[in-house]
Amino acid sequence: MERQLLQQAKEAFVSGRARPLEFRLQQLHALQRMIMEKETEISTALKQDISRSQYDTPLLELISIENEIKLAIEKLAQWAAPRPVEKSLFTISDEVYIQPEPLGVVLIIGAWNYPWALTLIPLVGAIAAGNAAVVKPSELSKCSSLLLHALLPCYLDKDLYPVVTGGVSETQQLLRLRFDHIFYTGGSTAGKLVMEAAARHLTPVTLELGGKSPCYIDKDCDVRTACRRVTWGKFVNCGQTCIAPDYILCEPCIQGQVVEFIRETLLEFYGADPKCSPDYGRIINQEHFNRIMSLMEGYTPVVGGQSDSSQWYIAPTVLKDVPPHSRLMQEEIFGPLLPIVTVSDMEDAINFINEREKPLALYIFCSDQKAIKRMIEETTSGGVTVNDVMMHYTVSSLPFGGVGQSGMGHYHGKHTFDQLSHQRACLIRSLKMERVNLARYPPQDRRRARRVRMALRSPLIDTSKRTLIWAVVATILGIGLFITLLVILLIAAGLNCTCWYWRGFYN
Repeated sequence: MERQLLQQAKEAFVSGRARPLEFRLQQLHALQRMIMEKETEISTALKQDISRSQYDTPLLELISIENEIKLAIEKLAQWAAPRPVEKSLFTISDEVYIQPEPLGVVLIIGAWNYPWALTLIPLVGAIAAGNAAVVKPSELSKCSSLLLHALLPCYLDKDLYPVVTGGVSETQQLLRLRFDHIFYTGGSTAGKLVMEAAARHLTPVTLELGGKSPCYIDKDCDVRTACRRVTWGKFVNCGQTCIAPDYILCEPCIQGQVVEFIRETLLEFYGADPKCSPDYGRIINQEHFNRIMSLMEGYTPVVGGQSDSSQWYIAPTVLKDVPPHSRLMQEEIFGPLLPIVTVSDMEDAINFINEREKPLALYIFCSDQKAIKRMIEETTSGGVTVNDVMMHYTVSSLPFGGVGQSGMGHYHGKHTFDQLSHQRACLIRSLKMERVNLARYPPQDRRRARRVRMALRSPLIDTSKRTLIWAVVATILGIGLFITLLVILLIAAGLNCTCWYWRGFYN
């Protein structure tokens, strides 16, 4: 079945119907229409999958998809256009440019925690770039997966964008096949398997993974506001967000404040019993519930800690004075547990972060601009947000992705288009002016070699349209100034001659 769908997608791609910009725009508009028309069904599916509030569905998923589609529709002609580049002396008269072109058939493997956004945003880029795409939603978000399987063929080209449902077996079958690119979002363990499978076919990959994203709270900042923002980012979607703050770093003198402010914020957000709040979700399944509960073993929560395995419910939980080498600090939590680790100062926090794998995101709460700059310069992460959490994800002009163990490649907006395009180098020249090329042909001598060396060592020349316009304007102004000066000199010379003539006449 999987092989048949791939072959179908390849044949549809080879037919060329995905290449015209008009077709891509039509498919993007259709996807946009699907999101608008089926919002209620999507919200219902997410409620069944992960107990997501109907009000959170647009905020956390659908709006970001709509924004990506709108941007792609607006900018597609610009993104897909040839991109002129600088030229050398050897190619000054040639047409030299980069032409983005489709890769072919892309495999998109989505994630269960945000099953619509993390599946459809890469699809937006695949469509915009002119590719075909086989879509594999996560089997853990079962209702969303089945709904996507039912809806997508009703709106998009069935041959170019098939949906494959199923579990691990179906994903493994897909990974045995040869795609032109694999876009995977999920955990690092499965990410390694995806990369290993892709290596057999030399298939390029985009891996959007996760990791332990640190959150440093400086003692001199507005700690109450910082805790409010951290509490939202950590416990939204029941902590099942790849860029959620994984743990807090702070000095011992403010640890008590941090705990109390988070406690107050949780009461405001979810009431005295978060289990009864329509805004608080649930863990995706029993396996993940058991894993998260095992991470709490040996700790006494200072906030929360309650659970109900029959509903896969774990309360928003805060743990303080967590040892740096504990299991809780070795694994990505991906749940509603928030450990607090104390550090002596910012330098200690920087060292703590740098001693571990590079995180997907880094969060800094600080009022000192020099300190903020230092922390950014002396650490590495996929992205960074200062005095808030997760908001860098919402900016389509910023590349979103990891570094090192937190992933490779990036996407959002034009970055998705470029990630799923081949940047083809193009040079078009005439068969005329052959004398220019004589210096590179044999037989070689010292004079020819010197000419070639000088040409190759010359700086690149910017021949873009804007640069040429300014060059023409500057040339015209220069010529105009030269002519003006020449006329002034001629007039002056003429007046001088006239004066001499009349002086001689009177004498």
